[in-house]
Amino acid sequence: MNDWDGNKKLLLELSRVGENSACADCGAADPEWTSYTLGIFICLNCSGVHRNLSGISRVKSIQLDFWDDTLVKEMRNKGNQAVRKCYEAKVPPFYYKPRAADCRVLKEQWIRAKYDQKEFTGACWSQWQEFITLEPGAGDRVGCLWKRGKDKGSFRSRIFHLVEKEGALLYYTKEGGKGPKGVIPLSNMNAVFQPEKIGNPHGLQITYLKDGHTRNIFVYHKNGKDIVDWFNAIRAARFRYLKSAFPTASDTDLIPKLTWNFAKEGYMEKTGPMVCSEHALIEELCCRIEDAAVS
Repeated sequence: MNDWDGNKKLLLELSRVGENSACADCGAADPEWTSYTLGIFICLNCSGVHRNLSGISRVKSIQLDFWDDTLVKEMRNKGNQAVRKCYEAKVPPFYYKPRAADCRVLKEQWIRAKYDQKEFTGACWSQWQEFITLEPGAGDRVGCLWKRGKDKGSFRSRIFHLVEKEGALLYYTKEGGKGPKGVIPLSNMNAVFQPEKIGNPHGLQITYLKDGHTRNIFVYHKNGKDIVDWFNAIRAARFRYLKSAFPTASDTDLIPKLTWNFAKEGYMEKTGPMVCSEHALIEELCCRIEDAAVS
């Protein structure tokens, strides 16, 4: 006969042991849900993604659901550490592993890549294997993204071409045009998801320097997998560029420099270069506080 209360107590104790104490997918502390078919402890947000993995992942709450002896034994035999060794065995160093505070599309595509597509088990071919090689052009990527115009209201489809040989991300207004509309160098590029700012759940902000000034473009793709693949392709190209520029640096040193989040972004007022009588010239300055570089 199943001991419901005893099983719940055992699961709670198990959820506090080692890597089980953080969500297996985003690292959120004190996960209260599980994928009992995979044998992992996950947070509420990630459990919502797992619910959509039909036939792969089944979700239960540690506190709210009943647990029979067999399922508790399965959870004890697996756990986050053991499962991660299987599904994250071959994650490329540049591939972004989402954190608890990251947007949904990053978490969703990470979870799907791990358990549905099994991209990192090493058992089957993965598109990211090409990015790890040192063959010229291995990191090139071509596709369409929706780019926000100067009026900040409309988005138009543009052709983007990540060209590793030129060390740049190029975009064109139309196919077969004379030349690119914009050239964004890999050397000083950053990419960060900004769904609320852009007004799209798949919104990506690309920041770079041009003539000593910070420039931004805002893009999205209607497909979540495609926009996350673009994000990781940029990280891969940046990784290979930095490996070439700093050949003696370790991967551990380079990975935090691939892309980084902004802890705070907004407007402040600053005094101008000259003070006129009793009043200072005030100009608006867009300021960002960069978060600790993310790996």
